[in-house]
Amino acid sequence: MLEHGGRLLRAAQRYGIPAGEWLDLSTGINPEAWAVPEIPARAWHRLPEDDDGLIDIARNYYGAADLLPVAGSQAAIQALPQLRAAARVGVLAPGYAEHAHAWRRAGHAVETASAAELFARADAFDVVVLIHPNNPGGDTFERDDLLALHARLAARGGWLLIDEAFIDATPERSLCADSSRAGLIVLRSVGKFFGLAGARAGFVCAEPDVLEALRDHLGPWSLTGPARYVLRHALADRDWQSAMRTRLIAQGERLAAMLRVHGFAPSGGSAFFQWRRDPHALQWHEALARRGILTRWFEQPASLRFGLPGAEYEWQRLDQALAEVATSANDFDGSQA
Repeated sequence: MLEHGGRLLRAAQRYGIPAGEWLDLSTGINPEAWAVPEIPARAWHRLPEDDDGLIDIARNYYGAADLLPVAGSQAAIQALPQLRAAARVGVLAPGYAEHAHAWRRAGHAVETASAAELFARADAFDVVVLIHPNNPGGDTFERDDLLALHARLAARGGWLLIDEAFIDATPERSLCADSSRAGLIVLRSVGKFFGLAGARAGFVCAEPDVLEALRDHLGPWSLTGPARYVLRHALADRDWQSAMRTRLIAQGERLAAMLRVHGFAPSGGSAFFQWRRDPHALQWHEALARRGILTRWFEQPASLRFGLPGAEYEWQRLDQALAEVATSANDFDGSQA
């Protein structure tokens, strides 16, 4: 399995710091989760039912004509490569590594490349996979450019697959409303924006034929009854969504400013995280971990991703730790800080 953020218990064991004493910034999940209401007993007792209203609420939230609930966008990432014959697949890099991994494992010829290369060489691929905004780089793309790329692929029966797991703070950039076009597939997650990663829930927006094939592949009851109950309420809570978008954008800017103050200016980012390419990323990661702050370290390219602190005291804790690490950063020479 590939490495991911959120391995807090492993970090607690490695650094000898109890799990409850950590500030976990490794995931990019909204630290201020939507408040889950009490879940009725029937949601646990009965099998999930498709006609519970979730689809209509989700269509309204995402603006998509057709969509399919799935057990997190990860389920779709793993399943979609199974729906095509051997293909040439271009995947954005650096980016969420599960995409390339899933297509390779399904027997496709995969090439990872920058966004500029993928757009320029679209005719060399049957499928192009983008993450928008990119994780971890935060790259964003213009709607017209994305639709033009899609048109080039669709003309040859190809797919443009866009992972929009981090787009909820800027929904005007989403292509969900365009996903009825043949060959355009958009993945959405409730884990990041709503802070409900434990629900393992997401949606695939696409044309009906693709959704039907995906449904057949995944089988029935892709979401649990409790998850469906929670999503019906979370996706309909427009007041919370509006306030949270404003808050997340401000927090993303605050985090970027804090990192700049301490000489660790981001190379990119989004409302949910900030990312820094740095040859000493591992030393920063280790130094912060010894202070009970967990970040997401990437080996290739050498870089570090910071999620958002939640409470004010957590922001202050990060600020102090960055100041301490920055004082020794000039001495990083391959040894730990």
